[in-house]
Amino acid sequence: MRDLFDRITENKGPLGRWASQAEGYFVFPKLEGPISNRMKFQGKEVITWSVNDYLGLANLPEVKKVDGDAAYEFGSAYPMGARMMSGHTDYHEQLEQELAEFVSKESAYLLNFGYQGIMSCVDALVAKDDIIVYDVDCHACIIDGVRLHMGKRFTFKHNDVESLEKNLERATKMAEETGGGILVISEGVFGMRGQQGILKEIVALKKKFKFRLLVDDAHGFGTLGKTGAGAGEEQGVQEDIDVYFATFAKSMAGIGAFLAADKEIIDFLKYNLRSQMFAKSLPMIYVKGALKRLDMLRSMPELKEKLWENVDALQNGLKSRGFDIGTTTSCVTPVYLNGSIPEAMALVKDLRENYGIFCSIVVYPVIPKGLILLRMIPTATHTLEDVAITLDAFSAIRERLQNGTYKRLSAAVAAAMGE
Repeated sequence: MRDLFDRITENKGPLGRWASQAEGYFVFPKLEGPISNRMKFQGKEVITWSVNDYLGLANLPEVKKVDGDAAYEFGSAYPMGARMMSGHTDYHEQLEQELAEFVSKESAYLLNFGYQGIMSCVDALVAKDDIIVYDVDCHACIIDGVRLHMGKRFTFKHNDVESLEKNLERATKMAEETGGGILVISEGVFGMRGQQGILKEIVALKKKFKFRLLVDDAHGFGTLGKTGAGAGEEQGVQEDIDVYFATFAKSMAGIGAFLAADKEIIDFLKYNLRSQMFAKSLPMIYVKGALKRLDMLRSMPELKEKLWENVDALQNGLKSRGFDIGTTTSCVTPVYLNGSIPEAMALVKDLRENYGIFCSIVVYPVIPKGLILLRMIPTATHTLEDVAITLDAFSAIRERLQNGTYKRLSAAVAAAMGE
């Protein structure tokens, strides 16, 4: 028998092993100043492509005023207690009604946080005799929710309708034996690659198979669809999504999330969603703030129009220069390059120090070894000048990556890590 912590001290994990080189710069960086297209990093102004403030609401004076007024009137504690016990208000109900109407569902239910909320939703929707079938690229919050399931689960290849159909056949046979049902889970927008989920194709399979569909639309809500109601609206299948989830942490520039579905389903979740039943109610600051943000999302389509002007300029510019941005069909803009983790560190440091560009770096184990993913999030606050500067910077760093500059710069780091 050994000490429980031996494993932790001996193996920091695939990312943790880089902590001494990466922390404070590549991971856990400190961006300072008002949330906008340009912020400060280590005292220098950088064009910021790593903040999910899609519609640019975070720093608008009218938004900050509502937040400030709510803080002054209610403080950070009100309402005290869980919704079920003492934390329920007219404002919570109003926000739920407006959200339900906006995403074309009968009812909605507020969640304190997106991650814990959807985990708990998966847990509440299925019993041990039920079967879950989910996209292999689903976010960690969904995977963790699936892990809570006491029954059988299957993954289907990312956005692969044939793989989904095969797994639905397996799930159907098993459900016939257990007497359970089937829950299919996908995302409206996959946040790393930027692809929309194949919601239209999934819905079409309802003609052949009996299942219910849960969609995590964190990146689609506010950015896709004619009104901004998300990927389901964009693909014309919103009414066929049985349980719709979205977060306030992206286009709404806030904290919290919500589920929307038929009233009967939401009523069930209100009494069975453990992460909300046993947690403090969403504070009034965030509730009133979300009401204001939702109103602006509905009444100011020019914000989404500006967002997509910047998205198109960035993505078309990258493609015209020969960059691989995958098959993104959303605002999320991935740029794929070939290189090692030490090369990625050298490349990102060059981008930040010498070109004033701040974007997120993604490496193994999130993506396969030998690949570097620079993940960019355009927003309505960016300018076409920001795009032009960034395109020139990316052309320069690609050349340095290809001619071996970053390999030479990273040799010392690689040697130190035993690579």
